[in-house]
Amino acid sequence: MDITLIVAGFLISLVVGLCGVGGGAMMTPLLIAYGIPPATAVGTDLLYAAITKSAGVLTHHKRGNIQWQKVTLLAMGSLPASGLALYGLSQIDVESELYESVISASLGVALLMTSAILLSRKEPLHPHPEHPAEIPFFTRHVKLLTVLVGILIGSLVTLSSVGAGAVGAAALIMLYPRLPAVSIVGVDLAHALPLAALASVGHFFLGNIDFMLLLNLIPGAIPGVIVGARLASHISPKLMRQILGSVLFIAGVGFAYKSMFA
Repeated sequence: MDITLIVAGFLISLVVGLCGVGGGAMMTPLLIAYGIPPATAVGTDLLYAAITKSAGVLTHHKRGNIQWQKVTLLAMGSLPASGLALYGLSQIDVESELYESVISASLGVALLMTSAILLSRKEPLHPHPEHPAEIPFFTRHVKLLTVLVGILIGSLVTLSSVGAGAVGAAALIMLYPRLPAVSIVGVDLAHALPLAALASVGHFFLGNIDFMLLLNLIPGAIPGVIVGARLASHISPKLMRQILGSVLFIAGVGFAYKSMFA
């Protein structure tokens, strides 16, 4: 067992427990920085996400927090998009500079989007039911827009393992401003689980999953989430989001630069 990876799994899960998002956005860049090949970092992180989110989905389902129609609409876009992204990756030599450039570019875009969402959000996952900012265009075309958002998330997550949490939550708040915060979390998790599972299966067949790496990450994840959730009431969520958003922005710029000039 690698104590460094166990600690990394703990710290990243700690952040997720504190502010609700950021797991994929932190894990994949960290693994790449640790020396893991980009494709393996993405594939392993996706399977890690599928495993760790299962318990959360089950809990939210039992409490009636998941509106499955919205999950289905997102999945109608994300799962086919994930399949197409996997097919595209399968046509690229995993040892080539093009393959690494595709992943670096995807990471850069996903990290910059995630950081923008975190830095601009005033409250972590709370729409304002007293004054819902309903946009007429969104209201009229909400089902189609939900599917389109799914396509965006499916592509980003499959290519970079980033985007399901923050991008999904932000989209749900915009499209469904009357949706309770707990349902936003439930729908976001329930959609992210099958997407991460499908993408991880695809990466498995592409040879992009390191199971020993996975076994080193999981032992720290569960206690990290528990500790983070308990600390959340003592640390300002706004401060945590600002710190996380700033770190992800810097990482996103770095990956975007690397994809263009490396």
